[in-house]
Amino acid sequence: MINNMQIKRITPSEYKLVTGLFDKYRIFYKQPSDITLAESYIKARLENEESVIFLALADDNTSAGFTQLYPIYSSVSAAKNWLLNDLYVDAAYRKQGIGEALIKTAMDFAKSEGSTYVKLETAYDNYTAQSLYESIGFKKQEIETGYFTYRIEVGQQ
Repeated sequence: MINNMQIKRITPSEYKLVTGLFDKYRIFYKQPSDITLAESYIKARLENEESVIFLALADDNTSAGFTQLYPIYSSVSAAKNWLLNDLYVDAAYRKQGIGEALIKTAMDFAKSEGSTYVKLETAYDNYTAQSLYESIGFKKQEIETGYFTYRIEVGQQ
């Protein structure tokens, strides 16, 4: 782990600290690089209070990784939980415990907010991420909850 790594929740005025990492995250998921889009997307999420972003800063204050959480509201349980939608650690900082530290920070945040769970999704072939999530205690969900998930495209791709 990085000696003096700091994890902080970023404010709307700090959005540029994460946009480069967010662009790399999108590239990882086969999207074209677009730093302008990354900046406007992150800035809007923070300004509109639509997401919470935690940033890992390395010893030299370089942005090393981030996670972004979105609220999930449940009418049935009358609760606000969290979707850990994005997790990315820059290649130069991997295998140092940053991903785990970011996830645990997100879990602590959700607990402090009175949430009952943190949910995440990952690609079927992202075995490294799956191993990390399972080592922390996340349980792979099977279709045993009595609910199916459906999806329909409504806009341009």
